[in-house]
Amino acid sequence: MDSQDDEEFRRFVAGRSLALLRTAYALCGDRDVAEDLVQGALAKLYRRWHKIDEPEGYVRRIIYNDQASRWRRRLVLREDPVDAVPDRAAPDAVEAVGDRMDVLALLQRLAPRQRAVLVLRYYEDLSEREIAALLGCSTGTVRSQAHRALAKLRDLALEPTLDGA
Repeated sequence: MDSQDDEEFRRFVAGRSLALLRTAYALCGDRDVAEDLVQGALAKLYRRWHKIDEPEGYVRRIIYNDQASRWRRRLVLREDPVDAVPDRAAPDAVEAVGDRMDVLALLQRLAPRQRAVLVLRYYEDLSEREIAALLGCSTGTVRSQAHRALAKLRDLALEPTLDGA
């Protein structure tokens, strides 16, 4: 890659990394895995930078495909090693992120494709046609997956919690 391509790539990474990380996190629910997904996707993009016309779509497709591969392999390892048990967060901080965390927890209970459709539609604000192209399916499939996912989210949101709240 020449210096001009290298500089364009650096600008792309600087400008889009945070948005890509947010998308990856919404798909997998784990910050470390999300960082790995984005890093791997950007590495793949770097190798083909001079051949790609639409880098944003290319990277997002890689992130989704890599996460779908993880789902298929069932490599969901939820291990958070720590040296010491952390102190509890202040009540104000917990209340401030409560709703967002509830939605993320509910998203994790959806089927992978349903989760991907909702993240792409409502978080990334993509059209049904764009989602279909990204996921390699028809717009009808996107519509039905979104409909089923929203119905399931409604049902999950109405389930009583273990603490009785």
